[in-house]
Amino acid sequence: MVTLMGINVQAQEKKNKNAKYDIAVSGNCDMCKKRIEKAALSVKGVKSATWHADHQDLHLILDETKCTVQQVHEAVAKVGHDTDEIRAKDEDYENLHTCCTYERKQ
Repeated sequence: MVTLMGINVQAQEKKNKNAKYDIAVSGNCDMCKKRIEKAALSVKGVKSATWHADHQDLHLILDETKCTVQQVHEAVAKVGHDTDEIRAKDEDYENLHTCCTYERKQ
């Protein structure tokens, strides 16, 4: 019975239309900033995306009824930037401008 109540609560969980997230994203410069923010904003449902080089994080506001934070991780990794959850493919990383190459974590 407790299990059924847990499932019922999860099914009724409301999606936030102005959910705020901070995700770690590796990068270096203003070119990185533009690329990261553009990739995040390309995900339908992302309302705001601001990347900070000094903290290496991306501040997001998104509509959870239209997208997930996982989709943002995937979009950012696809343009060559590692996030705290997804490592960019080597070929995407290698396509970055030389000033944008950052020290990758293993």
